[in-house]
Amino acid sequence: MSLPPFSGPPERDRPVLVAAAVDGFTHGRDVAGLRGDDLLGFVRRVVERVPAYRDLLGGREVDDFAALPAIDKASYVRAYPLPARCWDGRLDSCDVVAVSSGSSGSPTVWPRSRVDELRVARSFERILGEAFRADRRTTLAVVCFPLGTWVGGLYTLACTRLVAAKGYPITAVAPGNVVEEILGVVSDLGPHVDQVVLLGYPPFLKEVVDAGRRRGVDWASYRPKFVLAGEVISEAWRDLVARRAGVGDPARDIVSMYGTADAGVLATETPLSTTIRRFLAEQPELVEELFGRPRLPTLAQFDPAAVHLEESGGTLLLTTDGGVPLVRYAIGDAGGVIDAAAMEEFCTRHGFAAGTPADLPARAWPFVFVFGRALSSVSYFGTNVDADTVSVALERPPVSEAVTGKFVLDTPEDADLDRYLLVTVELAPGAAEHPGLAPAIAEAIGDQLRRTSSEYRHYVPAERQRPHVVVRPHADPEWFPAGVKHRYVRHG
Repeated sequence: MSLPPFSGPPERDRPVLVAAAVDGFTHGRDVAGLRGDDLLGFVRRVVERVPAYRDLLGGREVDDFAALPAIDKASYVRAYPLPARCWDGRLDSCDVVAVSSGSSGSPTVWPRSRVDELRVARSFERILGEAFRADRRTTLAVVCFPLGTWVGGLYTLACTRLVAAKGYPITAVAPGNVVEEILGVVSDLGPHVDQVVLLGYPPFLKEVVDAGRRRGVDWASYRPKFVLAGEVISEAWRDLVARRAGVGDPARDIVSMYGTADAGVLATETPLSTTIRRFLAEQPELVEELFGRPRLPTLAQFDPAAVHLEESGGTLLLTTDGGVPLVRYAIGDAGGVIDAAAMEEFCTRHGFAAGTPADLPARAWPFVFVFGRALSSVSYFGTNVDADTVSVALERPPVSEAVTGKFVLDTPEDADLDRYLLVTVELAPGAAEHPGLAPAIAEAIGDQLRRTSSEYRHYVPAERQRPHVVVRPHADPEWFPAGVKHRYVRHG
């Protein structure tokens, strides 16, 4: 069966094309994404078939991709009804939705069809098959993302099962983010497979590993692998978890994905990108030269035939097919794109040797680096903690009487490399600090986050939902210098 590039089926053709797409995936053919189209061709199809985007362009000619407007939630997602942003103006062209509550608690609905999951399943197949050798090893895939309307858990389960349907000896189980249930299924099913793969948010999976160690779990006996998403990890974190879990090769066996509720998985770490990142971690002077910041970002690679990523003003724009096709959409993540040739030249110039092709299957795919949400939020256990939400907590009495409303968000690591939410708050002029002030602020912020974000309530373990608060004097020169624009977010 020959499968054309998928462009969002009319309702009458949907069952046929979904069946064709499944057949294409299971037999190794292209099923979705931008493959078979240049970017302008894809945009012209979007203009023709998506009412909202056609209205947005207002008759503008589509002849220069770079001249097309960047869109975001404010200018596009919230400006048009959901069906108008779907193919042919029909929500029923999709069969499932995910809901992202975002950082403000205002839900955003992202519809998709089975074909969208097939595209993302390619990414899971590359990790499970190429990195973990799950094509020849019996594998228990334990989905540790929260289950429900959020994109992580059920999406991951669907994609993992699609890979299994292709003939991989994979058995999936989805206990969600419940530590006791995860440890139970690993103990019950792990001895019957060649390897166990845990999929979830990095800080949560570390808690699972540590909880297992306290209970005497011999992690190494399960030959564990990890698939991560939602956080930027340090190489020290990767090494620590590898030691505690008995992971044989951290560069191959612990893999991060870069994805969003908006568009699914966009890029993944590869053995090549991870080895480059580990090289850079030992050469901090090169990090700022390459990425423009001293902090080491997530470094992954993406298939340009499935998604187009670009950098604009220090943040990422994506163009991709889906239930809601997106053209030059501002995700809100700080980062950039480096093509393969430029990365190779940089690494070679600084003495990095990638190894032989047998050691590191090299790709000609571009690299994307991601610092996380830009400017106003931090990522914590896979949820975005937004500065606006914290501001609301500080604006209410009695806390508001003692603080100016300025603060700084960060998620540093403690001595055990566990991340925690740190809020450094400025004392109001003339206000006196007292022993009960920081706890009161922490309680107010924690209450506000739980009240406004379902992701915070469900993603962040209950014992870690209360932030750590430090109160600083008014106009502290390090944290709140006078006369300069205040930054509400720091990273390290």
